Amino acid sequence: VQLQASGGGLVQPGGSLRVSCVVSGSFSHINRMGWYRQVPGKERDLVASIFSVGDVNYADSVKGRFTISRDTAKNTVALQMNSLKPEDTAVYICHAEVSLRPDWGTYGYDYYGQGTLVTVSS
Repeated sequence: VQLQASGGGLVQPGGSLRVSCVVSGSFSHINRMGWYRQVPGKERDLVASIFSVGDVNYADSVKGRFTISRDTAKNTVALQMNSLKPEDTAVYICHAEVSLRPDWGTYGYDYYGQGTLVTVSS
């Protein structure tokens, strides 16, 4: 199972950016998908997650500014980031909880992508 993220870059404060991630490989289904972010010297923090039934969770710091979405048929997850702030600068890492067999149900292994850098600066 591989996760490939794309869409990072440099944006000015107040701007918008969209990052996407596609999951590929051999598996049955994906349960939870999400995005983490990490800055040097700090732990990886959860930004947003979305479950297979559509329930979403957001970190307090991004509520009202970021929107997570997924396309179950295409095994993709995206994060639309609006009203970006310098403190949003980080490497954004996609995550997927993947079930390798149909009878695993909601159980799965955690996989992470390589990350894509988002820099918010004027």
